[in-house]
Amino acid sequence: MFRTFRFATFASILTLGAFASNASAAELQVVASFSIIADLAKNVGGDRVEISTLVPVDGDAHVYEPRPADAASLEQAQVVLVNGLQFEGFMSRLIETSGTKAPVVEVSKGIEPLKTAEEEHHHENEAHAEAEHDHATEEKVETAHDRDHEGHHHGEFDPHAWQSIHNAEIYVKNIADAFCETDKAGCATYTANSQAYLAKLADLEAEVKAAVAAIPEDKRTIITSHDAFGYFEHEYGLKFIAPEGVSTEAEASAADVAKLVDQVKEDKASAIFVENITNSRLAEQIARETGLTIGGTLYSDALSGKGGPASTYIDMFRYNVNTLKAAILGS
Repeated sequence: MFRTFRFATFASILTLGAFASNASAAELQVVASFSIIADLAKNVGGDRVEISTLVPVDGDAHVYEPRPADAASLEQAQVVLVNGLQFEGFMSRLIETSGTKAPVVEVSKGIEPLKTAEEEHHHENEAHAEAEHDHATEEKVETAHDRDHEGHHHGEFDPHAWQSIHNAEIYVKNIADAFCETDKAGCATYTANSQAYLAKLADLEAEVKAAVAAIPEDKRTIITSHDAFGYFEHEYGLKFIAPEGVSTEAEASAADVAKLVDQVKEDKASAIFVENITNSRLAEQIARETGLTIGGTLYSDALSGKGGPASTYIDMFRYNVNTLKAAILGS
């Protein structure tokens, strides 16, 4: 009898193990390029998806170097989610190396992209060079800024589109469509999950607008480490200026910093903030030279770890706006 019970128990364990294995195998295998997209995807996919993230929390996608494990993840993926807009410079090489057959979905598709300040400066310099070319010297004038940033032109559009909640809603819809296309049996679940999450984003939008409205208009100029908040500025009415461009890859020159210090004094900026993905040294230098107080850390291109204040997209947005408001108003 004891042998019969032991055999039955062992058979039950095998059955449960096989069930768990099948359940795991049934999950949609998704790779997200960085943590913000991964969180949006988790809210859409729920228990039907298993998500791997390439750039870790608090990581900088601008300078990320892929690992062999990343290629293996892509090879096994059924869906690959990327931001697009030339944000993940490492991605095309990694996709080619991995040999993945999965669809690569640019979740920013359909947004209205903003031109980068770099691109506007680039065109201004081109026009300036053409004008100088008409002079008798026939010599092209190249500025110190051009030399300092040579090789660091990061495309026509600002890739940080998730800094607008409206754009995040478009991301969510694109993710749901991608999941439905690959896993038609789960489409009803993905649709329901995305609708529930979109309702949360609508509530967040109202909360953010109310918080910004409480900040006096003459105190809405902010200094950050790199130019990651253009969409936030466009959507919610704060003004962000930064010594670095849309990528952290190119360091700010001494001339850039000096120009920013002058701009800070002219625009009467209210506070300066460091970012979780950047070194605080540059922000501290600017704070010393302008007399501004560092108002805290903002989360721009990556979420925090689970124990941090910005471990989800909604937490990140809420934390950022509350940090901005508290530093400016002193509350």
